[in-house]
Amino acid sequence: MDETDDKLIAALRHDARASLSDLAARLNMSRTTVRSRIARLQSRGEIVGFSVITRADVARDPVCGLMMIEIEGRGAERIKRQLAAMSDLRAVHSTNGRWDLIVEIGTPTLLEFDNVLSRIRRLDGVNASETSLLLSTQKAV
Repeated sequence: MDETDDKLIAALRHDARASLSDLAARLNMSRTTVRSRIARLQSRGEIVGFSVITRADVARDPVCGLMMIEIEGRGAERIKRQLAAMSDLRAVHSTNGRWDLIVEIGTPTLLEFDNVLSRIRRLDGVNASETSLLLSTQKAV
């Protein structure tokens, strides 16, 4: 990949539905060049798909955050099962370092976010936690 490919991918991330003509004009390239570069990036596996972000995706969780969790002893599998059943958790990640798990939380309000934190902290085997609210997102994949 070169700088032109990076610019093309950035333009597609901004608007994956942009026409070849619009992309060509934005990047100061011909339509044929844009088409061939996209095809090459797809065939090499650099671009594996295109997606759509809906209004509901963006508005679904106005309050989002990450909670790092330290687990006491060997209760990680049991706690992961309990966390998986919580509808306000978007993802549960195993990790290394100080924290054993990192969970992504999304709720409509701060009060509901606080309730989720309380439920997690009350789980038997959760030794410590630290939470960060996500204030803004410049780049979403």
